[in-house]
Amino acid sequence: MSGWSKEGRIQLLQGNEALAEGALAAGCRFFAGYPITPASEIAEHMALRLPAIGGTFIQMEDEIASMGAVIGASLAGVKAMTATSGPGFSLMQENIGFACMAETPCVIVDVMRGGPSTGLPTLASQGDVMQARWGTHGDHPIIVLAVSSVKDCFDIAVFAFNLAEKYRVPVIILSDEVVAHTRETFVPPRPCEIEVVDRLKPTVPPEWYRPYEDTGTGVPPMAAFGDGYRHHVTGLTHDERGFPTQRSDEIDALMRRLFRKITQGFHEIQRVEGFMLEDAEIAVIAYGSVARSARRAVLEAREHGVKAGLLQLVTLFPFPRRHVEKVLKTCRAVLVPEMNIGQISREVKRVHRDSSRVETLNRIDGRLITPREISDCLIKMYY
Repeated sequence: MSGWSKEGRIQLLQGNEALAEGALAAGCRFFAGYPITPASEIAEHMALRLPAIGGTFIQMEDEIASMGAVIGASLAGVKAMTATSGPGFSLMQENIGFACMAETPCVIVDVMRGGPSTGLPTLASQGDVMQARWGTHGDHPIIVLAVSSVKDCFDIAVFAFNLAEKYRVPVIILSDEVVAHTRETFVPPRPCEIEVVDRLKPTVPPEWYRPYEDTGTGVPPMAAFGDGYRHHVTGLTHDERGFPTQRSDEIDALMRRLFRKITQGFHEIQRVEGFMLEDAEIAVIAYGSVARSARRAVLEAREHGVKAGLLQLVTLFPFPRRHVEKVLKTCRAVLVPEMNIGQISREVKRVHRDSSRVETLNRIDGRLITPREISDCLIKMYY
């Protein structure tokens, strides 16, 4: 369904469809995946759209192979994505670690559902937040983003690809069943209005190329397989040429560079949205579909005289500490509602320095936290 407005063509899209459209707008031309509720519509949309624009869609035999295919496509120079839900996300973790070590840009979408195990396939959850941060083994930085609306799905898919390409990292998008299956009208930006970032390519002759060289930004240029730049790719700790090493100086330099390139980009990577925080005495910190309930709850609470505001976390990791600390310092109380038992509230409490009161509101029954549940908490905390 579509129409036209002054801004452009209006589309009625599901969250999963908008996410796929955002990926295509960012230049994604390869998708490998395995069907799983509530993420399947992303694969279905990509299966329709990619061949029409010269891209490739592959339904793999499982999620392990899907993640492997995405890494291979990216190494060949193509922007690549996969999408899954909790159980499939667990299967992808070893290959996500490989992508971290091999510095392979790609985007992984996890549309969260209740768990553990097969859990609640058709109901919502935010139970994979810590799996996104710590699911793969080893000490490594990771970028994790959260979507809360159809527009978000499009915009953040573009943002995720841009970060993946710029920093040579896998980027994880967390959605949930509510966002994935909500349909909303949406006016996609024109292609000329979308900023698209491509990976930095080498400018030196092939014989000089070092695929993991420490540059000023910490992000080495990346040649595509087939471009004439021969290089070695491994999940083992490696030297600047990509060959395995056990030398302490080379191991230390590699691991510190992996962290440094993300740390230097905090100002760009850590994205949040504030709502009515200017005079807020009490704040909600939320993400995903719960952030939409929270936005409505703030308005309802203000109707009862409560000076409430919202800090919506778009970037969950690296945890946007400086933004959260600012709210903790300026508000006398903070509420963290989540559809889990408290995965982000623990992060808020970790950076909390007794500057305000932190309370939680948790649902783990597959149902969305409603605006009324949040506004009732805000009114009780305020008075």
